[in-house]
Amino acid sequence: MIEPDLFLNFIKNRRSIRDFTDKKISSKEIEMILEAGRWSPSASNRQPWNFIIIRNKEIIVALSKLTKYGQFIKQSCIVIAIVGIVRENPNWYVQDTSLASMNMMLMAWSLEIGTCWIGDLDREKAKELLGIKKEDSLLTILPLGYFKWDNPKKTYRKDLKEIIKEIK
Repeated sequence: MIEPDLFLNFIKNRRSIRDFTDKKISSKEIEMILEAGRWSPSASNRQPWNFIIIRNKEIIVALSKLTKYGQFIKQSCIVIAIVGIVRENPNWYVQDTSLASMNMMLMAWSLEIGTCWIGDLDREKAKELLGIKKEDSLLTILPLGYFKWDNPKKTYRKDLKEIIKEIK
């Protein structure tokens, strides 16, 4: 097991990265990121997901045009689409694929690879571009790349006292 204080510090230091270098990500690192997603928890262990690895630069650029704020996506050397297979877990596929995406983001960070969860995306057009079935759900795409700077700045977080309520 990992030491809890180290793990909490690791989580606190993770950042969303929107500025990538041209350095290629190795196949081993991509496999580790995908394995982190595969080993995510899911309701009834249904694992209602598929991961699409996109290396084609034209498709990556096209995906970046399907967002209002995601023009930085075109800088990434690889994008992973996280697809929920709705029929496999109709009530929980969103939660299951969200857990998989977070595991993948944390693994990427551990490898010093940046990513950013893309919320602003024309999912229907992206699904068509990627050949995803209409009945399936595109949760997000994760652009991946090495970040250009060494120390991503810290972001503001509300104080713990502001966000907790205890029922005794």
